[in-house]
Amino acid sequence: MDSAKVQQWIPYVGLTVSLTLALSIGPRTAAYYAVVLGGSAAAALWLRRGMAMLEEQDPPVLRAVVYYAVLLALLATLILTSPLFGFFGFTGYLHALVLPGRTKLVGIAGTAAAMATTQMGGIANIHGVGVYLYLVLFAVNLMIAGALTVTGVAEQEHRRELAEANERLREMLEENAGLHAQLVAQAREAGVLDERQRLAGEIHDTIAQGLTGIVRQLEVVERFEDDADKRLHHLTLARELARESLAEARRSVRALRPGPLAVAQLPEALAELTASWSRTAGIQARVEVSGHAVVLSPEVEVVLFRAAQEALANAGKYSGASRVGVTLSYTTDVVVLDVVDDGRGFEPGGEPSGDGTGYGLTAMRSRLKQIGGTLTIESEPGDGTAISAAVPLAPPVTPAADGLPGAVPVAR
Repeated sequence: MDSAKVQQWIPYVGLTVSLTLALSIGPRTAAYYAVVLGGSAAAALWLRRGMAMLEEQDPPVLRAVVYYAVLLALLATLILTSPLFGFFGFTGYLHALVLPGRTKLVGIAGTAAAMATTQMGGIANIHGVGVYLYLVLFAVNLMIAGALTVTGVAEQEHRRELAEANERLREMLEENAGLHAQLVAQAREAGVLDERQRLAGEIHDTIAQGLTGIVRQLEVVERFEDDADKRLHHLTLARELARESLAEARRSVRALRPGPLAVAQLPEALAELTASWSRTAGIQARVEVSGHAVVLSPEVEVVLFRAAQEALANAGKYSGASRVGVTLSYTTDVVVLDVVDDGRGFEPGGEPSGDGTGYGLTAMRSRLKQIGGTLTIESEPGDGTAISAAVPLAPPVTPAADGLPGAVPVAR
C-alpha cells in the first residue's frame, strides 16, 4: 500500500481505536458521551475535506488554513476530554502537509502540544515538575514530527515533480508521434517521387530509346525501296531492337538490372552495349578498359551503364559522328566512364535534347548525384563531344576475376 493510502486510512483507524477505548474506559456521563461521540463524528466528517485537499498539489491557502485550524481544534477538544484520543492525534502531523510553506511548522507545533498532553495523561497532570516533563515531551514530539514532516514534504514534492515529468513526457510523446507521422508521410511521398523518377528513367532508357532506334531503321528502309537486301538488313535490325526493347522494358518493370549486367560485369556489358549500338547506328565504335577492373556495387554499375547508353544514344541521334570511343577507367579511388565522339559538337550550355526537354542528360546527372558521382560535358562546334561520368570508389574493393585491362574493338 502506498503512502497516499496510508494517509487516507490511518486517521480513521486512529479515530476508531481512540473512540473505542474512550467509551470503554472513560467516565459514564452524558456530557462525556456527548463530547466524545459528537467530536468524533465531526472529526470523521471533517477529515473528508482534508483527504480531498491532500490530493491537490496547491490547495488555496485560506481554505487549507481554515481546514487545519478546525481539525486542530477538534483534536484538542477530544484530547482534553480524554487522553486516549492520542491515537487519533497523529492525524495532525499527516494533514499538516496541506498547509503552505512555513505554516506547516505552526501546525506541527500545535499537534506536538496536543500529543505531549496525551503522553502526560491529560492536562490535569501538567503542574509543578510535570510542566518541565511536558516541555521535554513537547520538544521531542516537535523534533520527531518535524523530521517526519520534512520527509513527507520531500516525498510529496518528489511525487509532484514526477507527475510533472510524466506530463511533459506524455506531451513530448504526443508531439513525437505527430512528427513521426509527418516524417512517415514525407518519406512515403519521397519514395513515391523516387519511384516515379526511377520509372521515368527506365522508360527513357529502354522504351524511348528502343523506339527511336526502330523509327530510324524504318526510315532508312524507306530510302532503299529498290534494294531488297538493304531493306531486309534494316528491317532485321528494327526487329532486333524491338525485341531487345521489349525484354528491357520487362526487366525494368520487375526492377531488375539492365539485361547485359544480369549476366556480365560492367566492362563486358559496355562492350555488348556498344557493339549493338554500333550495328544499329552504323557508326564505328571502340571500347577500352584501363586500370585494374574492380567489382562495383550493382547501383554504380547500373548508373554507369545507363550513362553510356544515354551518351551513345545522343551521339547517334545528334552528333553526325563517324567514330565513337568508350573508355572505362579504374583508379585507386574513382571509376570514370568517358564517351567521346568526333561529331559536330555544340555550344557550351546548348546541350542537345531528343525531344526538346533534355531529360536524358538531366536523368544522368540525377542518377550520378544519388551515388556521389559527377557528370562533365565538354563540346565545341565542329570539335566533337566528350561526356565523362565519374563515381568515387568505396574501399575496400575486390579485383574482378576476369576484368583484365585492354582494348575491346567493335567492328562496324
